[in-house]
Amino acid sequence: MHTRTLGRTGPAVSALGLGLMGMSDLYGPADETESVATIHAALDSGVTLLDTGDFYGMGHNEMLLRDALRGRNRDKAVISVKFGALRGPDGAWLGNDSRPEAVKTFLAYSLRRLGTDHIDVYRPARLDPAVPVEDQVGALAELVRAGYIRHIGLSEVGAGTLRRAAAVHPISDLQIEYSLLSRGIEADILPAARELGIGVTAYGVLSRGLLSGHWTPSRELTAGDFRGHSPRFQGENLEHNLALTDALGKLAAGKGVTTAQLAIGWVAAQGADIVPLVGARTRARLAESLGADLALTPADLAEIEAAVPAGAASGDRYAAALLDHLDSEK
Repeated sequence: MHTRTLGRTGPAVSALGLGLMGMSDLYGPADETESVATIHAALDSGVTLLDTGDFYGMGHNEMLLRDALRGRNRDKAVISVKFGALRGPDGAWLGNDSRPEAVKTFLAYSLRRLGTDHIDVYRPARLDPAVPVEDQVGALAELVRAGYIRHIGLSEVGAGTLRRAAAVHPISDLQIEYSLLSRGIEADILPAARELGIGVTAYGVLSRGLLSGHWTPSRELTAGDFRGHSPRFQGENLEHNLALTDALGKLAAGKGVTTAQLAIGWVAAQGADIVPLVGARTRARLAESLGADLALTPADLAEIEAAVPAGAASGDRYAAALLDHLDSEK
């Protein structure tokens, strides 16, 4: 597995990261035994970047990762944790809390759930609008100096916020959605990150399954799968988006790869400062993602962008009720 560095100041990580959210939350039921086996398979394949959040399954995801790392060399994994999203016992989204005292409390609980004495990259899931970003990053900087976290990351913020944050403390990476169907970062955010030496960990590289090549219009979703309320998965939007996937699939077949591999490979080809995160929940899906190490030529990239042009997706990323909590860069 090739490696990439998260920005100018961050750690070296595998060129592909594993996002663990779907193993605990938001995508319907997952098999815990298979989830642990998938994490093991990722580690054995050279994947070092493991991304979780303290609110994924209300702590379940962190404890799942703890169990998966038991008996393994902790220092071989780069653990990235998002914090601060508030949720009720029914799973409802209640806002974000990044007060300095809350940051320290969230971290203490995460360290206990993960069974580790430090977290490699720690980041607010979304910025708390009631707390200046300078204060949020300042609190995280104290935790870096104390040795509890190694690097500070951010998630779903704009170019101006990146600049304000980086003026307080080096930021290793920005975690943000980026795929053929979600290219909003290209105009301002990605150039700012590069100017500041901040890497990008790109989630949603398969647009939550739309670009996987495995989605069908007749697929039935469980009550716990938020895609059942996502505009991109509804009616004519879904038909339009799957037509784009079909076009991508034809290109992929011509190159002897899968649709998912070409979609992931396109994200990775956008720069050595970008690390795609894949949300594989099974060993089979992980194995497919690991095959996305493609040498795409400028001609290949031009063909891909002709098949799925920028701005071609139909429908918002999230349902209106979730926009304020999950889509800071609407």
